[in-house]
Amino acid sequence: MTIKAKHQILIVGGGTAGITVAARLRRKGYADVAVIEPNDQHYYQPLWTLVGAGQAKASTTVRPESSVMPKGVTWIRNAASAFDPDANTVTCADGATYEYDALVVSPGIQLDWNRTEGLERALGHNGVSSNYKFDLAPKTWEFIRNTRSGSAVFTMPSGPIKCGGAPQKIAYLASDYWRREGVLDKIDVHLVLPTPRAFGIPEIADNLDKVIADYGIQLHTMSEVTAVDGDSKKVSLSAVGEGGTDGTLAYDVLHVVPRQSAPDWIKTSPLSTGDDNGYVDVDKFTMQHVRYPNVFGLGDAGSTPNSKTGAAVRKQAPVVVENIDAYLKGRPLSAEYDGYSSCPIVTSSHDMLLAEFDYDLRLEPSFPILDPTKPHRPYWYLKKYGLPWLYWNLMLKGLA
Repeated sequence: MTIKAKHQILIVGGGTAGITVAARLRRKGYADVAVIEPNDQHYYQPLWTLVGAGQAKASTTVRPESSVMPKGVTWIRNAASAFDPDANTVTCADGATYEYDALVVSPGIQLDWNRTEGLERALGHNGVSSNYKFDLAPKTWEFIRNTRSGSAVFTMPSGPIKCGGAPQKIAYLASDYWRREGVLDKIDVHLVLPTPRAFGIPEIADNLDKVIADYGIQLHTMSEVTAVDGDSKKVSLSAVGEGGTDGTLAYDVLHVVPRQSAPDWIKTSPLSTGDDNGYVDVDKFTMQHVRYPNVFGLGDAGSTPNSKTGAAVRKQAPVVVENIDAYLKGRPLSAEYDGYSSCPIVTSSHDMLLAEFDYDLRLEPSFPILDPTKPHRPYWYLKKYGLPWLYWNLMLKGLA
């Protein structure tokens, strides 16, 4: 094995987590930091919900990766493909191998479109779309805008996914648009969720129940879509627990969220949890790998049981950086992540509910002046303008 280069700190993934950690490490004085990232575009994915609802342009959510790479960080434009944590190396798709003293693993999550029968073939045609892809979010808006009657189905799969609120946000935004157009009463709207309620915190679920009832949405809980028949425009529903629904639903417009898991090459690596999801096996408080002390993981591919959001990364990144610093200096790891995550649930074209909570589902509101269990107009402005500004100008620069 030929080592192409050695770096003190090597980061796999140049998305939200990787860039934020790299920027914070540079601010802490680390000079030899490298990021392995094959893509030349960087996306702000939380806005894709608004793109799919016709309230934002897809072009505002993408920038060149070179523009977010922190100054002084080595960008390895390659795709990581294998770990050898015993030899402290990462091998890339072209065979190049890199050595490290400390490794940060943040490759993002894999969208498993192929795990729902018929979905891949149906995507982008005949009313089937998903806000989970940059090029499909505008299609979602096209299909919603052109639907004036019939049936609309919005789905969420079982298992962990990034931005767990996204599957229902688009159902509310579409319903709000159809109401404003005067056609909502001509459309049967279905929301299919694999959970017992619309949200895991009862006070928030109570208020979302009111939103769902107000729009007349038919809620199917403990259920998921297992197959899409794009030719006959029907989906198959399967119960995932007591009270779930088996059967079929016809659709004129269908918004699908794919099942998700760690990237396949992570699943089969020594860093994996070894189960079906295959996430990077880290301590949920310190973010340090449970078997390899010089390896840390964060973001959507980490095994921490928090909701997978950019807000979670914002709280994880400082912990990772503090604990890498402690590890490299031979000190005990003292920084801890409490599981904080934030789920901004847009309920109309002018209101949003901001659910912020920790591992124990305790509410952690950033703005206690507003009731965190109810939708508010100021939160909507935060979603559309405040959070994107914070992301590009502060978070990716290690300042927030």
